[in-house]
Amino acid sequence: MATDPAPVFTLPDLGEGLLEAEVVAWHVAEGDHVVADQPLVSVETDKAVVEIPSPRSGRIARILAPLHATIAVGAPLVTFESGPEQDTGTVVGDLAAPPPSPVTRAAPTPRARAAPAIRALATSLGVDLATLTGTGPDGSVTRADVQRAAETAGQTDGQADGQAGGAGMEPLRGVRRAMAMRMAAAGAVVVPATVTDEVDVDEWPSGTSVTARLIVAMVVACQAEPALNATYDGKTVARRVNTNVNVGVAVDTEDGLLVPILQNAECSDLAGITGQLESLEAAARSRRITPEALRGATITLSNFGAIGGQFAALVVVPPQVAILGAGRIVPRIVTHGDGFAARRMLPLSLTFDHRAVSGGEAARFLATIKANLERGA
Repeated sequence: MATDPAPVFTLPDLGEGLLEAEVVAWHVAEGDHVVADQPLVSVETDKAVVEIPSPRSGRIARILAPLHATIAVGAPLVTFESGPEQDTGTVVGDLAAPPPSPVTRAAPTPRARAAPAIRALATSLGVDLATLTGTGPDGSVTRADVQRAAETAGQTDGQADGQAGGAGMEPLRGVRRAMAMRMAAAGAVVVPATVTDEVDVDEWPSGTSVTARLIVAMVVACQAEPALNATYDGKTVARRVNTNVNVGVAVDTEDGLLVPILQNAECSDLAGITGQLESLEAAARSRRITPEALRGATITLSNFGAIGGQFAALVVVPPQVAILGAGRIVPRIVTHGDGFAARRMLPLSLTFDHRAVSGGEAARFLATIKANLERGA
């Protein structure tokens, strides 16, 4: 009697259109007996660490995804020993016979299978998709495929110039790798423009949370000029103006940039927003942030002034259309009343995607923020 092939558990769909993840920790070893829903492996994607449970009870036959490997959704993670031991728990990935190795796939056609974001990334890095053999589901090209091709081309170019090629280089991982990929994809499609202004915040009481106060003003501006709180689809040249104001707040961490989302900011007052910010920033810096808390932003705020700098041309991350930057508050001599006075001035930079937002809309949005902030805290 033929023996059934060992069941294979593949990387499940992690939602939000994510196509790949990096293996950051295995919680089991080959030969271990596991039960359904026991933590199996942790992967990092979309700037968050996700713990994937075992879909069944059984014994681990083989681990197929090495530590720190970047694998596509649908790629094999482990095989279980074949046998009668089954579990009726929910299966979050695929359990099936082992899929064919990527190397046995046919050569790619001139029109390679790739998501729009992957095509944009390939264009920005100068990679010809038609030359790649995809390692994703059904032979689709992944971000990792494009990045490897770009790195190989860069090393070849460096050696041709008499340089050291990849000597001394190490691959970016986790948060930094996600940031690099997202910024490259954004730079390939967004048409950015920036407007700036300064706000007199000399009347603000001591201890005011600058970030929280900015979010309050952004809510008012989104309601007055909703074009900046929109979702834009460049492929269909269409937009959706959002009713809810979900503010992504850029947080600087040792691992790189994380952007937790303050959901439905229009429903909270200054005190409520301040409390939510404290919780989100603490979770981000401790890496306890959940994937759900990093998704769904409709507009972003970067308060980089706490570190340094005044004005900046920031990066808009699609499908959002705008990001507000706040610089360092500095005292300056400005006109005040009938004369001049030293006042604490807050520099603001609004970068927007000019495909979806007009200059007039952006200028009115920034003017509304300025007027709201100058009413005090």
